[in-house]
Amino acid sequence: MARGMGGAALGLVKLAGVQLLAVGVFWVGSSCLAEAHGHHRVRTASDGPGLRSASALVIDETHSSVLYSRNADVAAPIASITKLLTALVIADAKLPLDEPIQVTNDDRSLHKGAYSRLAIGATLSRGDLIHLALMASENRAAHALGRTYPGGLEAFVPAMNAKAKELGMTNSHFVDPTGLSEENVASPEDLAKLVIAASHDPTIREYSTDRRYAVAVGRHKIEFRNTNSLVGNPTWDIVVQKTGYISEAGKCLVMQAIIDDRTVVMVLLNSYGRYTRTADAVRIRRWMQAKLGEHTAHS
Repeated sequence: MARGMGGAALGLVKLAGVQLLAVGVFWVGSSCLAEAHGHHRVRTASDGPGLRSASALVIDETHSSVLYSRNADVAAPIASITKLLTALVIADAKLPLDEPIQVTNDDRSLHKGAYSRLAIGATLSRGDLIHLALMASENRAAHALGRTYPGGLEAFVPAMNAKAKELGMTNSHFVDPTGLSEENVASPEDLAKLVIAASHDPTIREYSTDRRYAVAVGRHKIEFRNTNSLVGNPTWDIVVQKTGYISEAGKCLVMQAIIDDRTVVMVLLNSYGRYTRTADAVRIRRWMQAKLGEHTAHS
């Protein structure tokens, strides 16, 4: 059983957006209390952890509660967060991970800012392509995964949207497997469901949180590193994660992490500043720990 799983997590996955917020909690003084009659106050920017992301959602899976929400039901471009869904669709198809796949000219993106270290003609296993797509956000790797799906991209993109619908991602739409298109959109509520679903897959958990990985391309080995600097930080216990960036989406980050024995999902979209998405994650953890410390001191 993976870290962070349980009935609470499964329940959150199945909830629609408005229902997801209906299980929220809020901090009063030194204790965390649920508001009566099923109506719960969601923290706003003025009294929360001071985040610098345009949209955010923080869920405590362990206690089935929403700790913080900002524009959580608003769909926005999500950039390479898309690759979590790409990996889930490939996993559902049960395609062999050891099958060799060649990167072709079709995998070369014309999107502004598109980048890849995989040369056209490089051959890697499907497992390696998933690994690089999740850990290093490799765009050609993600595109090759969709291109070699049974039926090609014409079948893969509908499978992405069908998977999103299955997960209850009601404000989402996808047009490509990489996230380079600004037309790949989702709300933070949708992405929380995606993160929880991804956390149930051992391969996605392992690959997305690997610090570095080297692949053989011809006679050379190329080492890739994780795009999330928190993965290499020993003070963090990250179960699954994904970063993203295109100019239309800004800096994005989704994670499931263990904080003080609580399984927490963070969704941060459109952070401004080079390090702000990871800085916002640190702010959330400090905010939670401060509130829990207050609760312990007064209990």
